[in-house]
Amino acid sequence: MPSNELVQSWLLKAARDLETAKIVASHMPDFDDVIAFHCQQAIEKSLKGYLVFLDVEFKPVHDLGYLLNLTVTKDGSFDMYFEEVDRVSRYAVQIRYPDSIINLTSSQIQEAITMADLIFTLVKEKTF
Repeated sequence: MPSNELVQSWLLKAARDLETAKIVASHMPDFDDVIAFHCQQAIEKSLKGYLVFLDVEFKPVHDLGYLLNLTVTKDGSFDMYFEEVDRVSRYAVQIRYPDSIINLTSSQIQEAITMADLIFTLVKEKTF
């Protein structure tokens, strides 16, 4: 698969995760675990698409910090997002398993959606 097609495939998957998070948030806001998970996935897939665009190899992991670190080596403009991306990652991981139940506030959920939307939008702008 040519690089451009692969970038677009990652971004399509990211867009679907982001839209899923938004739809669930508007119709089932108490499904905070699902919303957080899809926000994390949208960021992960956006960053992987951008890394493909930048021709940076990456391990097949779900670690947003690792992916963001790789991104920053080629595009320092992403450096300012470590704290927020780490928070989204923690939300998604902490609530993924039944033995780690936490309840996210509506502002935490909105922050996750905003960050996923921001990263997706930035990557989309830089790859088109």
